[in-house]
Amino acid sequence: MMAAFSHLETGTPEDVWAAEKRFGTARVLDESVDDLFVVAAHPDDETLGAGGLIRRVHEHGGRVTVVVATDGEASHPLSPTHSPTELRSTRRDEVLRAVHALAPDARVQFLGLPDGGLRENTRELEEQLTAALGESATTADRSLLVTPWSGDGHRDHRVAAEAGGRAAAARRIRHLGYPIWLWHWGGPEDVPWDAGVVLALTPCERAIKARAMGLHVSQIRPLSDARGDEAIVHEAMQAHFERDTEFYIDEAPQPSRSLPAEWFEDFYARHDDPWGFETRWYEERKRALLLASLPSRSIGRTLEIGCSTGLITTALARRAETLVALDPSLAAVEAARARVGEDPSVTFLQGGVPDDWPAGGFDTIVLSEVGYYMSERDLARTVALMEAALADRGCVIACHWRHPVAEYPLSGDRVHHVLRSVPSWQRLALHEEEDFLLEVFCRGAAVSVAHREGLR
Repeated sequence: MMAAFSHLETGTPEDVWAAEKRFGTARVLDESVDDLFVVAAHPDDETLGAGGLIRRVHEHGGRVTVVVATDGEASHPLSPTHSPTELRSTRRDEVLRAVHALAPDARVQFLGLPDGGLRENTRELEEQLTAALGESATTADRSLLVTPWSGDGHRDHRVAAEAGGRAAAARRIRHLGYPIWLWHWGGPEDVPWDAGVVLALTPCERAIKARAMGLHVSQIRPLSDARGDEAIVHEAMQAHFERDTEFYIDEAPQPSRSLPAEWFEDFYARHDDPWGFETRWYEERKRALLLASLPSRSIGRTLEIGCSTGLITTALARRAETLVALDPSLAAVEAARARVGEDPSVTFLQGGVPDDWPAGGFDTIVLSEVGYYMSERDLARTVALMEAALADRGCVIACHWRHPVAEYPLSGDRVHHVLRSVPSWQRLALHEEEDFLLEVFCRGAAVSVAHREGLR
């Protein structure tokens, strides 16, 4: 799980990255690019992450298009000296000057979407990127799209990467992601090194990139001495973008496998309280929301897929006629069994889905924080087994973390997209936050709780 960050914190020193030998294992970027499309979630992303590449393609006679999704007007929300309107104008001017320093004939397209609101404007963003890519007469194999990296830990960056990825896939154009905040809040273990792509910069390219970075004055220098006007890209962070290389991550979909049982055993062996289930208010609150979302007090024959250490299991057992609690980790199963105690209505099984699917039918199936551990194929098989085992008027409740985790085969959003595709299920409830999705599906008509209680 990715850590939260603040631009005001020192972050990971550049010395840590400079000592990382795995940069040398990345494959060299294929420079046969006639059309380069650079997506910036905010003005300056393009210069920090891909300034050297922009310069390289320009020098080789290629065309460069930079699409700036937002104007970055929310970069200093507490500024006492600059309004969002002033920042919007300033940052548009900065990005024009910076891009044209890198590639004087580059085309810059401003979309003017809300800073911090790309998720709410995903469709327009994707349509605009699709249109921009469609204007290229270059063959797909000589075009390249670069966006912020999908795992960068910033919501706008993730959405820009996902929208760009769909647009690129439709035209079969290569898609690479450039990290920005990874270098600040992350560490070497957060990098998917096997997907790394590196571009070595010449001294001239580095100098021109440094000049372009310096044109983003509102970001690299304080707006004033007042609190709230601090530099966003302070000197320690600038050092990450002064390297003699640029590092990209291949965003092309990779064939994936479900995480094996050994992964979970190792995780439980290293952590007494995996994911902070017992200590974090975030987890306690989410459990309460999940349990409150079950549409009936009595939940009948229940299956919990991925019971972990049994915190949800204990609450389910009090409401279920029978309960099957399944987990691939023996350590987790033993911890859950100890937490629940002697209860003949509860059966614990060590195993993972879909291969160890338990026999019988169920009135309630709980799929909480486990779907993204599966490959696409295993998730599809599991959902098919859920659909077959779910009783008439039975319910599925699903809850998943939304932010990308490099080692997980799927995202939480992808899991819920698959669940929504089951024709025989109707959604009864949806709870959506930036951090997680919670949905309840029912076979057949989604009968509301009020209707079940005879209130209407």
